[in-house]
Amino acid sequence: MFAWTSVVPLLSIALVGIGAAMPVGALLASIAGLALIGSVLASVHHAEVVAHRVGEPFGTLILAIAVTVIEVALIVSMMLAGGPDKSALPRDTIFSAIMIICNGAVGLCVVVGGVRHREQSFRLEGANAALAALIALATLSLVLPTFTISSPGASYTAKQLAFAAVASLVLWGVFVFVQTIRHRDYFLPPQGAGDETAHAPPPSAKAAWASFALLFVSLIGVIGLAKLLSPTLERAVDAAGAPPTVIGIVIALLVLSPETWAAVRAARADRLQTSMNLALGSALASIGLTIPVVALVSTLLGMPLQLGLGPKDLVLLLLTFAVGTITLGTGRTNVMQGAVHLVIFAAFVFLAFVP
Repeated sequence: MFAWTSVVPLLSIALVGIGAAMPVGALLASIAGLALIGSVLASVHHAEVVAHRVGEPFGTLILAIAVTVIEVALIVSMMLAGGPDKSALPRDTIFSAIMIICNGAVGLCVVVGGVRHREQSFRLEGANAALAALIALATLSLVLPTFTISSPGASYTAKQLAFAAVASLVLWGVFVFVQTIRHRDYFLPPQGAGDETAHAPPPSAKAAWASFALLFVSLIGVIGLAKLLSPTLERAVDAAGAPPTVIGIVIALLVLSPETWAAVRAARADRLQTSMNLALGSALASIGLTIPVVALVSTLLGMPLQLGLGPKDLVLLLLTFAVGTITLGTGRTNVMQGAVHLVIFAAFVFLAFVP
């Protein structure tokens, strides 16, 4: 008999096919919503199986790359379908991903871990390296286009865009090399850190490969269902009179839900290092993989690309990095730090509705 973690992803793929062949009514939307939740939980389960087999930081890296690759495919498909009207979609998605991960996910992990374990620890070397790379990538991709003068609006020229794309890919590649080979110990739990699952026997190679395959099936189901439900969400947002940017936030929340849930589970099990690896690695992958791909698509097809953030979002990004530097500056966390990040995330969501 198949476990639900194997059945639900396959059912999700079937629902995506049904939704592509017929109109999405209230009943299908409700079923798709439940399947989406099930696919998120299934993807987290399979990611944890793979992570337990290959060890850290490879397990978190696999989930981060898998989600980001599918996220990039979703962005590109929506750009091609929407044309010039979607010129700001990559910017909105990347910015939303940074705010969701660096404030929502990190804040929730720190609060959940702090409530259960009072204080938790992580390696400063790995966290600071990741944060430095993230600040540089975000500045090159989302901040500088607002202030350059070679092209109109918050955009890059073709040469500037090419430089930003290459720099993003190189910096992300160097980080992955450091994380997995050169300084892998920077991303392993510090000495004395607890781990409630440390003594669980690792899965067999066969089970790990099966979970690896089902992980991708689950993530494809999550993205497919998110795209299937997006028209329903757009109608709901229009009916509520909310700004169109809210759609990007909702889609980003759905796409990043597997990583967020996996990170929170790790923090609750006293594995905050895993949570930090997953959160910061996901934010880096979101920029390092998305910018080169959308830059290539924009250049080849001659599509406009608006990357620069407006004043409100620039302030929120600066606040996020300033607080993140403090949170990651000691190697230990408590509930207060998590609460600050969650308040910033709440401000981001509130100001999206009331700009």
